[in-house]
Amino acid sequence: MRDWWPSCTTGCAEPSATLKVDEEPSAAVVDSQSVKADATVTFASRGYDAGKKINGRKRHLLTDTLGLLLAVLVTPASTTDRDAARILLPTAKSRLRRLSRIWADGGYTGHLQDWTARHLGLVLDVVRRSDDVAGFQVLPRRWVVERSFAWFLRSRRLVRDYERRPDTSETVILWSMTTLMSRRLAAQHQQPVRAQAA
Repeated sequence: MRDWWPSCTTGCAEPSATLKVDEEPSAAVVDSQSVKADATVTFASRGYDAGKKINGRKRHLLTDTLGLLLAVLVTPASTTDRDAARILLPTAKSRLRRLSRIWADGGYTGHLQDWTARHLGLVLDVVRRSDDVAGFQVLPRRWVVERSFAWFLRSRRLVRDYERRPDTSETVILWSMTTLMSRRLAAQHQQPVRAQAA
């Protein structure tokens, strides 16, 4: 698992200072995305996600409430969200001491909510879809991590998993977020060029 937060403290401090929020988040959003694996991915590090009918890997992201990456874990697609959260969340909690609340989807229900409260001191809120609504529905808090997945899919290399090793795949995800954040920081610090009078 790759942890994002320690390497971005200087880059994250500037946008946080303008937003008047603390540098370290107290809330996060967790979700996963199954992606197809290329032929270069070994059979030992790939799996089959029966729910989405994808043979490949699963990316588990923990983002802050702005959608910026806090931690990432890449597993075979057959890994359940609850099992991956037992790896992802303790590491994130050890690095992010103020973290107290996490929003998740229905894949994280059950014993994981009790486990995170007992062992990590985290409140795991499951945001469910309403049974009354048919079709697409924007869910509160959950759309943030879904937008982060969309940001990653702008990187060609992340549309499919091409990496032989899961840790290399995690590094490519971190590289994509680094690129996104550096572009935003560069855009914030650019001054408009004024035309000089002749």
